[in-house]
Amino acid sequence: MTDAIVVKELVKRYGSLSAVDHISFDVASGECFGSLGPNGAGKTTLIRVLTGLIRKTEGEAFVSGYDVTKQADHVRRAIGVVSQAMTTDLDLSGWENLDIYARYYEVPLKARKARIALLLDLIGLASRAGDLVATYSGGMRRRLEIARGLIHRPKILFLDEPTIGLDPQSRRVVWELLQQFRREEQLTIFLTTHYMDEADLLCDRIAIIDNGKIIALDTPENHKKEIPGSDIVDVTLERDDTNEGIETIIAEMETLPFVHQVIRHSGGQESGPDVLNIYSDNGAQAIPVLMERLQARGMKILAMGLKQQTLEDVFIHYTGRSIRSEGGKKVSYLIGAGLPRRWGN
Repeated sequence: MTDAIVVKELVKRYGSLSAVDHISFDVASGECFGSLGPNGAGKTTLIRVLTGLIRKTEGEAFVSGYDVTKQADHVRRAIGVVSQAMTTDLDLSGWENLDIYARYYEVPLKARKARIALLLDLIGLASRAGDLVATYSGGMRRRLEIARGLIHRPKILFLDEPTIGLDPQSRRVVWELLQQFRREEQLTIFLTTHYMDEADLLCDRIAIIDNGKIIALDTPENHKKEIPGSDIVDVTLERDDTNEGIETIIAEMETLPFVHQVIRHSGGQESGPDVLNIYSDNGAQAIPVLMERLQARGMKILAMGLKQQTLEDVFIHYTGRSIRSEGGKKVSYLIGAGLPRRWGN
């Protein structure tokens, strides 16, 4: 397979802030490549550079064989884009939204009508084609936006947080659509998300991004194999402000033969309880032993649970914090989430 996207030492700075910091990777033709990270990690900035919306500061980036800076027009014709904000026109019908977009790409009339009819049928909106988009639900609008991004048969589809704000059922419908389009149209997909289940289900490879850098890049399965231990025991303890007792018990647990690693965090709250993620072999058998050790040290256990490793745990493993502990980010429908607010006023 040839490379659909090639990125070498890419940098995007806003003053002294490096939103994208010397990132390098490639995406094979036909691959679904995921960019996973918290709000503010640099995911949206990266996608804006690759789609020609903003100019890079340093490095190189090629999309469908074209330089994103020197051959931006060629790049734009080769790609489809579904942005984080919904941008379909509420005052037009579903058909009209697709038709006007196809005209931008100079799709001939006969081909345009056939393509619109096909896409509306595939996304389940054929019966609502003549209705104003203002009457659509959020899930229907998102499906329409995916169809709009594919109206000109692009080789590569960029999706920036495609299911943000959707209910679980609508998210699954979007996932099924993306998998279908990828199969039937030999589509390369570049997806940014902070939903672990979305990345795990859709992506062949995932780049975990934090603070503008790629801190890990591999398949979902290999990401999970990087973490020692088959299970994770989550223990929530009453906070130890002295740190002495908690540090002692962590050191003691790490000497146990079935424990590979113990990570302590506070769920993003300075005054919150202590949370320990204990990476262990055979967690069901480990729990009684761990509980006995904690109680012997006078630790008050608030909660304890067992789970198999997920991409959430991979993120914690590399960054030391949960992706869900990151604060929400306010999104402007004019500039989106990829631009620091002080630059978007």
